[in-house]
Amino acid sequence: MGTFSIWHWLIVLAVVLILFGGGGKLSRLMGDFGKGLKSFKKQVKDDNSDNADAPPVTHNRETEEVVSPTAAENDKAAKG
Repeated sequence: MGTFSIWHWLIVLAVVLILFGGGGKLSRLMGDFGKGLKSFKKQVKDDNSDNADAPPVTHNRETEEVVSPTAAENDKAAKG
């Protein structure tokens, strides 16, 4: 029977059935993974394009508050 015994062939057969049998479980799993990855990339791209138009946000270290650029400009205009 060659170099492999019947137990080797049964183990190989079991692995092949688990990976490729059962109605395409592995291909379905990889397809779902691909769809999820594509959706993630699209969301990251959309988030980056949305943030490109927004002005940068600064942090006031004295008062520990986050200040938007419009509020910072209003404070500068009021002070001086």
